[in-house]
Amino acid sequence: MKTFALLLLAAFATSVIGAEMYRWVDDKGVVNYTPFPPPANIKNVETKKFGGNTIQTSDGSFSLQQATKNFPVTLYATDCGELCNNARAHLKKRGIPYQEKNPTAANEGDEFKKLSGGGMEIPLLVIGTLKTIKGYLASDWDATFDQAGYPSTAVPGVKPAAKPPVAEKK
Repeated sequence: MKTFALLLLAAFATSVIGAEMYRWVDDKGVVNYTPFPPPANIKNVETKKFGGNTIQTSDGSFSLQQATKNFPVTLYATDCGELCNNARAHLKKRGIPYQEKNPTAANEGDEFKKLSGGGMEIPLLVIGTLKTIKGYLASDWDATFDQAGYPSTAVPGVKPAAKPPVAEKK
């Protein structure tokens, strides 16, 4: 009897996924749930449509969302060659969403000078209120990203959002 009940439960569970279920009460007052339509003499039938179980993943993991919310990343960079390209590639490899700003642009230069203490060393990485890092050293960046709660690798299928640097208008 136990085996029959387990088989019935297993069949019921597998049939529920993505299927319609029918709830009805028979003439003896017994409530029935079946994946099949009830007999024709049953008057009050409730139909339920069960969909598959889905999880929203397009915005990244919960830890990535929390880190982005608490410690947003801003990269100050220009076309400084290999150093800036490596910095961008590092952010992409870890799947970290960031905003990129150009320190030579008039509207961003003052903010950059304030953050850098008046220096012009690029790239400059700002991780929320946690830390500002001058230059690019992968180990320093990784340690700070880890401290902020960012994932160590990019989540497949989720692309980090980056705003390209704003060119200086003359």
